[in-house]
Amino acid sequence: MTDIRNNWTHEEVKEIYNLPLLDLVNRASNIHRKYHDSSKMNMNTLISVRTGACSQDCKYCAQSARYNTHVKPEKLSLEQVIADAKVAKANGVKRVCLSSAGRDGNRDDRFNEMAEMITEVKKLGLEVCCTMGMINKEKAKKLADLGITAVNHNLDTSERHYPSITTTRTYAERLETLANLQEAGISYCSGGILGMGEDDEDRIEMLRTLANQDQHPYNVPLNSLVPVEGTPFYGKEVIDIFEMVRAVATARILMPKTVVAFAAGRTHYSREGQALCFLAGANSIFFGDKLLTVGNVKVNKDQALLESLGMQSTKYHELTTLEN
Repeated sequence: MTDIRNNWTHEEVKEIYNLPLLDLVNRASNIHRKYHDSSKMNMNTLISVRTGACSQDCKYCAQSARYNTHVKPEKLSLEQVIADAKVAKANGVKRVCLSSAGRDGNRDDRFNEMAEMITEVKKLGLEVCCTMGMINKEKAKKLADLGITAVNHNLDTSERHYPSITTTRTYAERLETLANLQEAGISYCSGGILGMGEDDEDRIEMLRTLANQDQHPYNVPLNSLVPVEGTPFYGKEVIDIFEMVRAVATARILMPKTVVAFAAGRTHYSREGQALCFLAGANSIFFGDKLLTVGNVKVNKDQALLESLGMQSTKYHELTTLEN
């Protein structure tokens, strides 16, 4: 049977997910080495173009205007974005990703703002990605015409659990955006957050949903919830590292060619725990002292970890959001 499938059943994914952990990691590691260079790690930096003041009520998000958090609304000018992109290029970066926090990327003012940034950054000879909420067919076609490299749009969790996360948009709208991007021929990035009160069945179903898309995501970011003070999820217990390993390994088996990112929440875990995630198939991490609105692993610690594991970094520069 081929490794690349888009027709997984829930029971099949559940059987994989519930394998003894070391057997699961071994299977995922073998598949990872078949399709990827296990000595390479994709390194991404997060900078938000438009931060905060979001109208949505996502319970995990410090950027929601409905919650009293440490995040203050901020918007970068076109000149600032171009300046950041030039610095990135000077440091050997090949790709820049632009993010506009908010629910609807179809609003003409927001979309035109993003389109101008995409156009100007591409003039620098850089690839460009973006994330800006929901995208309809018309706007997806325009993004494709602009030569966008990829678009981020996370599912966050399972369809069953989604109403417990937000009430200001539906899971169907999430899936519609993914369908619109695929129809337009755009590579897309989509993943989720673990530790929001979901159970194993929800994690299994989220991963199955991603793996059963007509085209697998080019990147699946898996986040461990970072409970931010002021949000409804503040005070939630951080998930155990083995739960993250299990999700990473399952994602790798279901989507062999996809880049799997161990994204937000790495500060919760030891070097050994992170290394186990890499062994299970995670081949992308986000570096920098700050990851959007929360703390992240220090750059020198990441460099030391990769060196100790004999791994090399492949650097991208992402001006994006994990939890948009």
